[in-house]
Amino acid sequence: MAHASNTKINQKILDPRIYCDYTRLVKMKTNINGFSLSPYLKTSRQLSGRHLSKYRGRGLNFEELRHYHLGDDIRNLDWKVTLRTGKPHVRSYTEEKDHNVILCVDQRSNLFFSSIDTMKSVIAAELASLCAWRVIKESDRVGFFLINDENTEWMPPKRSQNDVLKYLKKLAATNQSLQVNTKEKHSISFSNALHSLNRRNLKNSIIIIFSDWVNITEEDVSLLKHLQKYNDVLSILISDPMDFSLTATSSSKWVLSNGTHQIDLEKQKDIIKANGHLEKTYQNRCEALRQLMAIKRLPFMEVSTTGNHISQFTHLLRAR
Repeated sequence: MAHASNTKINQKILDPRIYCDYTRLVKMKTNINGFSLSPYLKTSRQLSGRHLSKYRGRGLNFEELRHYHLGDDIRNLDWKVTLRTGKPHVRSYTEEKDHNVILCVDQRSNLFFSSIDTMKSVIAAELASLCAWRVIKESDRVGFFLINDENTEWMPPKRSQNDVLKYLKKLAATNQSLQVNTKEKHSISFSNALHSLNRRNLKNSIIIIFSDWVNITEEDVSLLKHLQKYNDVLSILISDPMDFSLTATSSSKWVLSNGTHQIDLEKQKDIIKANGHLEKTYQNRCEALRQLMAIKRLPFMEVSTTGNHISQFTHLLRAR
C-alpha cells in the first residue's frame, strides 16, 4: 500500500505514486493528442453549438485589458488607458455563446490512498492537468475548483498558458500538503463543496469532477442535478480495489481506522460481512453516477489506482 512520511516533504525526492510534482503536471500536455472532450459534451443552451467558441469578438462579456497586438480590431482600443500609459491598449471581449471548462479536483484526505500503485489524489490532479492542457490547445477557457480538507478554492476560467501554469502550481502545492496524519474531524464534506460551486451560478459551462465519490449522498446527487440544469457535468470516478473488497483468507486480519477510531476484523465471517457492505456501497455509488450521467447521455467513466490512469482515461475518451 502506498504511504507517505509525516515529515516535511523533500521537494527533490517525490515519489510520483504518492505526490504529484509541478513539473510532471506541466508535462501532461505531451499526452493530449489522440483524444478530445468536445464529442462527449454538449452545451446546455440550444443556440450555442456543442463546442466552445474560439473567437474573441465584440460581444457582451468583457474579458481583459491588454497591450495592442498587430491585427487587433482598433475599434476595441481603450483610449483612456492608451493616453494615460502612452502605449496602445485594447479591451478584449468574448461572445456570449462562449463556454468555460471548470475542473473540479477533489484533494481531501480520503483521496490520499491507494492499495496498489498510485494515490487517488495524484490521479485526480494528473487527469485534471491533462484536461486543462487539452482545453488550452483548443483555444478555450479553463478554470479550477480545488477541494481540500479545510475549504474550496476558485480559480476563474482563463485561456492563457501562463494562467494554467499558475493554477497547476497551486494544485501541486495542495496535493503535496496531504499527509497520513491529517485529521478529518473538521473536514468539509463533498456536499459543502458542491454548495459552494452551486453558489457561483455557473451557466453554459462544462464541469468535470475528479473524485472517488466515497459517501456520496442524495443531497450530493440533487446538487449535481441542479448544476446540470444549466451546465454539462462529467463525473470521473477514481476507484481502488479496496473500495469494494478486502482480501479474505483464513489468516486475514484487518485493522480499519479513520485516524481517531479503529475496528479489528479478525474473523473471516467479519471480513466477508465487511466486503458485502463495501460492495453494496460501491455499486450504489456507481449506479448513482450512471443515472446522473444518463440525464444528458454522458458517459460513466472510471479509472483505477493501478498506475496506468492516463492510458485508461484517454482510451475511454477514444473508445466511446
